[in-house]
Amino acid sequence: MPEPDIEKLVDTDSELDPNEGIEKQENTYGISDEDIDEIIDALHHGYEEAVVEKISTLNAADGADLISKIEEEDRESLLSEHGVAFTAEMFAELQEDIRKSVLENMSPHQIAEIIKDLDSDDALDLIINLDEEFQTQIMKKLSSKMRLALEEGLSFPEDSAGRLMQREFVAVPQFWTVGKTIDYLREGSKTLPDEFFDIFIVSPNHHVVGEIPLNKLIRSKRTDKLDTLAINDAHHIPAMMDQEEVAQIFRRENLTSAPVVDENDRLIGVITIDDIVDVIDEEAQEDLLKLAGVDSGDIYGAAFKTSYSRFRWLFINLLTAILASLVIGMFEATIEQVVAVAILMPIVASMGGNAGTQALTVAVRSLSMKAVSRSNALRIIWKETIVGILNGVVFAIIMGIFTALWFTSPLLGSVIATAMIINLIIAGLFGAGIPIVLDHMGSDPAVSSTVILTTVTDIVGFFVFLGLAGLVLL
Repeated sequence: MPEPDIEKLVDTDSELDPNEGIEKQENTYGISDEDIDEIIDALHHGYEEAVVEKISTLNAADGADLISKIEEEDRESLLSEHGVAFTAEMFAELQEDIRKSVLENMSPHQIAEIIKDLDSDDALDLIINLDEEFQTQIMKKLSSKMRLALEEGLSFPEDSAGRLMQREFVAVPQFWTVGKTIDYLREGSKTLPDEFFDIFIVSPNHHVVGEIPLNKLIRSKRTDKLDTLAINDAHHIPAMMDQEEVAQIFRRENLTSAPVVDENDRLIGVITIDDIVDVIDEEAQEDLLKLAGVDSGDIYGAAFKTSYSRFRWLFINLLTAILASLVIGMFEATIEQVVAVAILMPIVASMGGNAGTQALTVAVRSLSMKAVSRSNALRIIWKETIVGILNGVVFAIIMGIFTALWFTSPLLGSVIATAMIINLIIAGLFGAGIPIVLDHMGSDPAVSSTVILTTVTDIVGFFVFLGLAGLVLL
């Protein structure tokens, strides 16, 4: 193995070429493969100072990428020998499956040391997927304040605002002045959250009566009373609200933070925009992966586990393929007599499937963005059906002419053109209609829409094309 370039590895203060500024920054966004290779080479050769020095220059996301991308053996060696060089935020940024694997190889005391440097929401994310017994062992090592915060968070349903919120927030009485509030913020710096955007104004019974952005507070006179300022209305988030609904509120109202309240409308936490960005990304990835029948952890999960998770959807696809084959079998005589039909029929089914997937993707996205309601659902379905008609006509003309010239049979060209129009209309209708109907029934449209749509377009495509061919050509 070649010796690593140690001078390059530890030299973190070298100046960038001013003529390459922007390009250099673009090329070095995130941790590069070269950096990873150098760290691993240094680890293998026992250059401990170089490894620690390089890790210390990484931000939280890059540190998490380093842990995730290296081989499992190197990961175990790196964390066992240099685990203290990784910040708590680096562990918080790890992908769920990797994080669980890493933490399960640590002692409860080590994990507690990591948690004590995190906000309560990040601390909860860290242990939430661990076994309950292991969670209990970890929480015994924590301060009573953090332990109570984690126990409260675990009591809320998965994917709820209560799980998402952090318990560190800034709340002051409505009768305080601006000056007293600013003094409180300065004097209580050790007990306040590391980052916050708004100050919540509460009544004596701890109900939120409004919020003041920090920029408005520092622009006001010290003698002004908080209740005389133009306090913004706070968008109360019930602790039991689904995180996807919370993200919709943030998007619609352009919020940077929002208070979370319990069933008695008392302030118990706050959700900030950085958590919502993660939720939006998580929900988008989840819907995308569900459409393909895969899980988010497939890239890091064990081969057997990944295979098992995909098996059920592949099995369902097998059943639908058999169903489509049975339809083809009904027209065996037609296929035997007109060989060209066997060559052309996959084209009809394929075009219908692709057109349907386009309509389905638009519909699923609209549902996830809460852009579909009873008032516009039929309009969305009708619009996609019209798109199917227009595309069907265009591709029918193209494919009809191509088939007529290829097989010197205008009649066969007219058959495939007609089948193309019908199947693309069905694709638009069902592509938009299936997810909307499933959502109305309370089922997740991202999970089963694709399988149902593929079945419909295959069966309709084969049945219409082969049926017409049998009627017209024989």
